[in-house]
Amino acid sequence: MSGKTLLLNALRNQSTSRPAWVPFVGVHGGKIIGATAQNYLRSAELIIRGLTRAFELYRPDGLPIVFDLQLEAEVLGCQLRWSDETPPAVTSHPLSSGTDLDGLPSFDTGKRRYPVVAEAMKTIKRQIGEEVALYGLITGPFTLALHLMGTNIFLEMFNNPDLVKRVVDFCAGVGCKAADFYIDQGADVVAVVDPMTSQISPKHFQEFVTAPVNVVFDHIREKGALSSLFVCGNATRNLENMCATRCDNVSVDENIDLAQLGEMARAAGKSFGGNLKLTTVLLLGDEAAARRDALRCIDIGGTQGFILAPGCDLPYATPEANLQAVAHMVHDEYQRNVARAATQVDSAESFDDIQLPDYSHEDRVIVDVITLDSASCAPCQYMVAAVERAAQKFGDRVVVNEHKITTRSGLGHMAKLGVGQIPTICIDGEVKFPSIIPDITTLIEALEEKIKAKQ
Repeated sequence: MSGKTLLLNALRNQSTSRPAWVPFVGVHGGKIIGATAQNYLRSAELIIRGLTRAFELYRPDGLPIVFDLQLEAEVLGCQLRWSDETPPAVTSHPLSSGTDLDGLPSFDTGKRRYPVVAEAMKTIKRQIGEEVALYGLITGPFTLALHLMGTNIFLEMFNNPDLVKRVVDFCAGVGCKAADFYIDQGADVVAVVDPMTSQISPKHFQEFVTAPVNVVFDHIREKGALSSLFVCGNATRNLENMCATRCDNVSVDENIDLAQLGEMARAAGKSFGGNLKLTTVLLLGDEAAARRDALRCIDIGGTQGFILAPGCDLPYATPEANLQAVAHMVHDEYQRNVARAATQVDSAESFDDIQLPDYSHEDRVIVDVITLDSASCAPCQYMVAAVERAAQKFGDRVVVNEHKITTRSGLGHMAKLGVGQIPTICIDGEVKFPSIIPDITTLIEALEEKIKAKQ
C-alpha cells in the first residue's frame, strides 16, 4: 500500500497498518535546498526542489504544496512584509481603511503567486503524486476576515456583528474558490487553516465560524476531495465546536490534549491529527527528543484515523535529523519499541536494586548484550548470535548475558550501562558496539584485547 493510500484511509477514519505522517513543509522546504523563504515562495522551481527533497528526506505520506496563509489576502489587496525565514506577514487591512467588500479586487487564482503554485503543483503531482497525498492549504474564513479587517474584527463582533458575518461569509466564498484551485490541480486533501478561531469563545465560534466554514467543507466534499480543519493555538475551548463541523479531519498543535481531541473526533466520526511540538522539540530539541515526542503522539493517536503531524508550518531552521527521527518512528515498529523502552528508562526510578558487576575485578570478560528480545527481534537475534559465536573461541574466559528491555532488569541494565540504542554490545561495562552488529573478526579482536588487559 502506498503512503498516499494509507493517509487517505486514515483521513477517512479507517484503521491503518502504521501511523500516517504529514510533515507540514512550508518555508522549511527552502531551508533544505539553501533558499530563503521569500525566494522559495515566489518560485515554482524552488518549491518543486524543496518538496522533492522533503519527500526524499522525510518519507511522508502527505505534503502541502505551500503553507502560506497570505495567498488569498494578497490577491484581495493586502500588503505583505517578506522575510528570509518565515512566510510573509499581512501589513495592511483594506476593510479597516474605508474600503468595503465591493471595493476589494476580485479574487482570481490567475493573479499574484497562484500561477507559481499551480506550476509547482502540476510538476509535483506528476513526479510523486501517486506515492504522496497532496494537500492544498487555504486560509480559513475567520482568519481571512481578520486579514481584511485587522484587529477591528474583535470589536465589531460586539458592535456590528452583521458586518462581521458578511465579511466571514464573503471569505467562505473565497475559500470555495481557493479549494477549487487546488482540487482542479489534483489536490487530494484541502485543509482549511483557521488559526484565529483559537482566539474566540465557543459562543462566537458558533455565531461567526460554524456556518461559513461548513459551506467550504460541503463544497470540498461535493468536489470529491477530503477536508481538514487545521487550527493552531490553544483551541481547547472550541474542540467540541470544531468536531461538530462537517470536515473529515481535525488537526491541532501541541497546546491541545491529543487524547481529548481523539475522544471527541472519534465520537463525531472524524479522524484527527497533530500534535508534535514545533519549537521545544522539532526546532530546538535533538533526535532523541523528536523520537520521544513522536512516540507520545503515536501511542495516544493509535492507528485508527490518526495522522502524525506538527501543529503548524515547520519552522524554517528545523534540523533535518529531527524530522528524519520522526520518520523512523513512523516507518519502523522495531524503533518504536526501542523508543518506548528508552522512555521508560528516562522516566523510571534510579534502579538502585540493579547491581552491575565490578568488571575490573572479574576474572572473566563479561559481555552484556542489551536487546529488545532476541526471540522476536531480528537485529537482536543476530547480534546475540554473533557474540555467542565469537565467545566460543575463548571458552569460560568470556561470559555472555542478554538483557531484554522488555523486563525491568533489562531496563535497569540499559540505564546503568548508559545504553542509548538497541541492540548494543557492552564489553566489561563499556558500550562497544551501539546498534551495529560487528563482523566476527572485529568482535574476536575486541574480546582478545579485554582478556589480555585482565591478564
